[in-house]
Amino acid sequence: MNPATLGRVLLAAALALPSLAVSAVDDEIRDVFRRFVEVQNAHDTKALGPLLADSPKFLWITRGMVIWGKDAAMQRFAKLHEGTWQLEPEAAGLSVVPISESVAQLHVPVTFTTGAAGEPPQKTRMFLNQTLVKSEGAWRVMSIFPVAAPPR
Repeated sequence: MNPATLGRVLLAAALALPSLAVSAVDDEIRDVFRRFVEVQNAHDTKALGPLLADSPKFLWITRGMVIWGKDAAMQRFAKLHEGTWQLEPEAAGLSVVPISESVAQLHVPVTFTTGAAGEPPQKTRMFLNQTLVKSEGAWRVMSIFPVAAPPR
């Protein structure tokens, strides 16, 4: 191979590497989100624990409440799991934005079906936003911000 051709091949490979890394992060985040939805819909609070960042800076804003820390979030999820709690993400609308090698933002429209134990469930469409951090080789949810979305 002549030097000019070799140079073009090396340049093409170097330019492809960042997109491969972004694609891998995208796939990893999507896998974590799929697992997040699975355990939420199964009301498996115990399995949810490893998906959340174990930090007092974990932040979840929900229904006008600000919840700081994984422990407080786990208590809130356990209470919500006693009633109706179902997430239906709109997969086609899921977007992952890598911010750095260890931070990414996820955005997805979802329909929440919720209701306290013994109460009739209500459906609400939301834009679910999560910040995920990678620590000890695994992506974990660091913040959850659901925002009201217009009905379809």
